[in-house]
Amino acid sequence: MALVITNDSQRVLFREDKMRTVEELTSPTIIDEKMDLAFDFGVGNFRELCFDGLHIAYGNANVYENLHMSVEMPDAPSLVSQVFVLHGDITAHLPGMNACQYTSLEHNLVYNPNLLEKTAVRKQDGMEIISLSFTKERFLGLAENNGDVLSRFGEQVAGNRIVFLNKDHNQPITADMIRILTEIRNCQFQGGIKKLFLQSKIFELLALQCEQYERAGWNNNNAVNISATDRDKIYHARDLLLSAVQQPPSLHDLSRRAGLNEFKLKTGFKKVFDNTVFGYLNDYRLEQARQKLLAQHDHSLAEIADELGYSSLQHFCNAFRKKYGVSPGKARMK
Repeated sequence: MALVITNDSQRVLFREDKMRTVEELTSPTIIDEKMDLAFDFGVGNFRELCFDGLHIAYGNANVYENLHMSVEMPDAPSLVSQVFVLHGDITAHLPGMNACQYTSLEHNLVYNPNLLEKTAVRKQDGMEIISLSFTKERFLGLAENNGDVLSRFGEQVAGNRIVFLNKDHNQPITADMIRILTEIRNCQFQGGIKKLFLQSKIFELLALQCEQYERAGWNNNNAVNISATDRDKIYHARDLLLSAVQQPPSLHDLSRRAGLNEFKLKTGFKKVFDNTVFGYLNDYRLEQARQKLLAQHDHSLAEIADELGYSSLQHFCNAFRKKYGVSPGKARMK
């Protein structure tokens, strides 16, 4: 089951089993669909676009009676959604969460991993909503190393937990947000330029949401904190990494062996060691190489490069020169 709409008498008015697939959401070309709907319970027009892990949906409607929408899509890709209610009154009920009520000119950022939701829409005219969504993978890639607000939110997403950016109440839509939302709806570009334009506007809105959240009272005291247990796991991951410099594990394998999800490993590693996982490994390899060059004159450059897991002597020489400003041969001579 995907979407079921009932009225106050619990009579089923509409049922829709179609859901967006991963292939559609990650399409390299824009999928663009428009819908004009007319039912006894209401009329409206909607538009959907999806590409490169992004989904855009917007429209307006006149609702002739109170409606109750039940969404149940456990097999559909989960999305992180920027929800902007330009005009209307709706109340969303997510499992285990307090009701989230949207009124005109309010917005939020929400992740609902199980895609189970009940929404109440009261009788009203001129309802207008815009939703801009990321696939989970696309959002986590964006959240990494882009500030504590997104890191904190991304950690909840990586853990498959329901989360709102503004948990207690929605935030007001600003004039800048309205301008960007209007530019998205009125976009006249085509092809790759259209993708570039829409993507830039979605990112700009996300930046404005995070900035507004910070100004509303969030501060660095609420930044991502690493528990003692997770810190121990991050040090364990570091030890696992350095014990296999010739054939280091992938991030997926390393996070699994350390008992962390990939996002928490990457953000936690950055916070603890002020470096990325493989940036740390690269620095370690080069420092080991520098010491070996100074202490082991009987080992050739090729042997040192192979011992430290470099794919070729050229790769080793280039990395060493970039780090220390001289070639390995000149470092040994000095």
